[in-house]
Amino acid sequence: MQARLLLEDGTLFTGKSFGAEAEMTGEVVFNTGITGYQEVLSDPSYCGQIVTMTYPLIGNYGITRDDFESMRPFVHGFVVRRHEPVPSNWRAEYSVDSLLKEYGIPGISEIDTRMLTRIIRHYGTMKGILTTSNKPVEELKEMLGDTTIAELRNQVAKTSTPQMFSSPGSKERIVLVDFGAKSGILRELTSRGCDVVVVPHDTTAEEIRRLHPDGIQLSNGPGDPKDVPYAVDMIKEIMGEYPIFGICLGHQLFALAAGADTEKLKFGHRGGNHPVKELASGRCYITSQNHSFAVREDSIKNTDLEVTHINNNDKTIEGLKHSKYPAFSVQYHPEAAPGPLDSSYLFDQFLDMIRNHKQNEVRKPRQAVLAAAVKGAH
Repeated sequence: MQARLLLEDGTLFTGKSFGAEAEMTGEVVFNTGITGYQEVLSDPSYCGQIVTMTYPLIGNYGITRDDFESMRPFVHGFVVRRHEPVPSNWRAEYSVDSLLKEYGIPGISEIDTRMLTRIIRHYGTMKGILTTSNKPVEELKEMLGDTTIAELRNQVAKTSTPQMFSSPGSKERIVLVDFGAKSGILRELTSRGCDVVVVPHDTTAEEIRRLHPDGIQLSNGPGDPKDVPYAVDMIKEIMGEYPIFGICLGHQLFALAAGADTEKLKFGHRGGNHPVKELASGRCYITSQNHSFAVREDSIKNTDLEVTHINNNDKTIEGLKHSKYPAFSVQYHPEAAPGPLDSSYLFDQFLDMIRNHKQNEVRKPRQAVLAAAVKGAH
């Protein structure tokens, strides 16, 4: 079956259909990963996007239940040069085609993905429509013109957990605020024995306090950080009370809460081969990234934030720390494994920060706190 991808600038790609017979609009982006297409498909940060893979062969090792980063794929479309319908790998349980069919996501293959990537790099990300229908191109253009950017935003609510749940552990209690969290973050925390409570994206500061956490983990997620101002307000309120570690969207929200600003990049960072320099050591890490927005360097000057990491390709900010409070963040994904495990130390750094904060913070004895509460009630 034929499939077509139409960009908002009028460029039309015609290829072969795989996945679902469907019609979806989204922001057309590209990912430079050689492997990891299942992690890409299941990363909630791709919600609302039509993802182009620059590596030419996709589907050769299939899909396995153990490699999902969320309960389901959130992409609006999948674009590849060559789709392999029959995977050859002992771990494979089913194919990319069957996964996309299960969730109603269209795919297109046998198009010039190199040309498409060059267009995005030159002109920036843009809206697109991926369809298996026979509608005239003029009708597709009209449909795409009627699709507003607002419809492709506000994706956090679609990917966040609707209710709180816990992953019990015997060590530090971490509240993981889910803005569209990858399962790898929870896996890293639980592997260190943490008692993790995952809460929805709109959880308030007071609701977090009631959970008596030792630290706050701000997750990754899709879209513009300015679309979730309530999260910025929550972070402002708890900053200084608890140690904070932000990842990707959580990094951007942390920056906004500290008074910095964000901006949209021309075509974003998506892939498993992005070089990031740690300023303190001078060491370069190979990182996994997936984001359209970044913290503006000029907005850091009048804040209490310090830059800790930069992108070696375009010098954008990749890491921040607060000069007064126990809080830091990174733009990339330390729970991913492109290095393969180069950046996992950040979770250990977070736990060390929590332990130091506990030692340095003078707290009233628990009995005194309870007695004061009883006295206040009367």
